[in-house]
Amino acid sequence: MRTLLLALFGTLVLAVVSVFVGVSDVSIPSLLVGGVDSRAMEVLLISRIPRTIALVLAGASMAIAGLVMQMVVRNRFVEPSTTGTTESAALGFLVVTLLAPGWPLMAKMGVSAVFALGGTALFLRILRAVPLRDVLLVPLVGIMLGGIIGALTAFIAYRTNLMASLLAWNMGDFSGVLRGRYELLWVGLVCCVMAYIAADRFTVAGMGKDFTTNLGLNYQRVMMLGLVIVSLVSAVVLVSVGSIPFLGLIVPNLVSLMIGDNMRRTVPWVAIGGAGMVLACDIAGRLIRFPYEIPISVVMGVVGSAMFLYLLLRTPRGAT
Repeated sequence: MRTLLLALFGTLVLAVVSVFVGVSDVSIPSLLVGGVDSRAMEVLLISRIPRTIALVLAGASMAIAGLVMQMVVRNRFVEPSTTGTTESAALGFLVVTLLAPGWPLMAKMGVSAVFALGGTALFLRILRAVPLRDVLLVPLVGIMLGGIIGALTAFIAYRTNLMASLLAWNMGDFSGVLRGRYELLWVGLVCCVMAYIAADRFTVAGMGKDFTTNLGLNYQRVMMLGLVIVSLVSAVVLVSVGSIPFLGLIVPNLVSLMIGDNMRRTVPWVAIGGAGMVLACDIAGRLIRFPYEIPISVVMGVVGSAMFLYLLLRTPRGAT
């Protein structure tokens, strides 16, 4: 418990640092001197605080979505961006943008979530049909499916002159987050709470269908709940800030290495770890080429791919 509180304190420190990092002069002296009507206070309330809240919500929810996905698929090397879920959400957002551009953002997010759910269900159906003798074949199948869906999405966007919009959706970036443009991310927090409430069921479901059924749980319902959580989180993050690669893969694996696979214990750690990693990567992206900003998807892609390689090449415990 003490270690968890220390991790939470570290994440809060990163959140405070995030509030005061940027081109505009937002510091404690400028806030005290200028008062409530100063430009520094305006930037703080309209941009910095909403951006920091969005970073925390997106990071925590995407990490939890990756954890749920790994429990549902029973494979440690999957997450929404390696199972076709994110690509399906982008396809759904593109389709609803073309057919119903006047719909409110919440309705577009719902359509995107339905497409994400369909893409994830297709991935699971393919897994049942393909004999998998290696755990690494599972993310490979997902990456191939995501490539096909992504190619279809790119073709439609190209034919309808929406390539720029598609690139913006796929490029995770928090620079455009302002007050009134990030509130959908609170849906991700609701999904995190749902995952914590059903954590024991997901832990049991991760042991297989027969084991789950013998304990009296409805395996299909648990699976559907997991897919709904993953789809909603993927859609709401994509619609709000774009795609964030590797986050749902790296954080749950690191937490699992530290404290095990009991989801009831790991959910708080994964949520805090996801928020902290996104905050750290976003701060790094703002400082590396200051005053210019590197999108978080680029920073997260570099950090996440390096850590993914570490997980792949890591020597198993007990090996000589």
